[in-house]
Amino acid sequence: MTSMSREQQVSEVFVQVADSLIDDFDLIEFLEQLSVHCVTLLDVSAVGILLASENDRLHTVAASDETTQVLELFVIQHDQGPCLDSYRDGAARTNIDLNDPSVTHAWPAFAERARMSGFRTSHVFPLRLRDRAVGAMNLFHTGSQPLTAPDASLAQALADIATIALLQQRDLGQEQREKAQLQHALTSRITIEQAKGILAERWNTNPDLAFDALRAYARTHQLRISDLAREIVDQTLDTAHIPRP
Repeated sequence: MTSMSREQQVSEVFVQVADSLIDDFDLIEFLEQLSVHCVTLLDVSAVGILLASENDRLHTVAASDETTQVLELFVIQHDQGPCLDSYRDGAARTNIDLNDPSVTHAWPAFAERARMSGFRTSHVFPLRLRDRAVGAMNLFHTGSQPLTAPDASLAQALADIATIALLQQRDLGQEQREKAQLQHALTSRITIEQAKGILAERWNTNPDLAFDALRAYARTHQLRISDLAREIVDQTLDTAHIPRP
């Protein structure tokens, strides 16, 4: 990747953030795009963005790869994993060797699943709001090359961008409004997962292809992907109108 192409991608991310601050935008779609940008900009294999619910459990809200195998890896971090540690103490963790028992002893189930998925290295960055975290961003790599200091700084900046988007147009003094916005993001993601499952089962295809079709239809018809998913779950939209993958 050339330096210019990387600069252009970073600029595109900030343009999308600016749009999110002034327009009625699709939060889940933005976070999905951000996770894909992270894969390219940081030269990693997969990225997941997780948010904490009111009971301090982490839930996946966006991922660069929608395959069940990868999503299950993020799901494990509800209860254990470096994302949970980063969320709790607000500190980043880089160059985690998933094959080193002395590093992964605190979360063996997570490390085992990560290795089964072909990953060798992981990096985690908190989604920070002032002096605390509201979630975390997890990066995975199938190789063992280290994340450089400049890339780590960029990764944290991208995690901060995710936080800005999540809490856009919020009143920093209203904690209840903040919690409501975070909960809305989590609820939207759950609805999208349900709609994706409905389409995958109906079409006898995998969830990844179902999500691609869902997103493409939403973009074509200028709909929020979360609103489209709600119509599918509520059975107010005839899914025959959505082109099969």
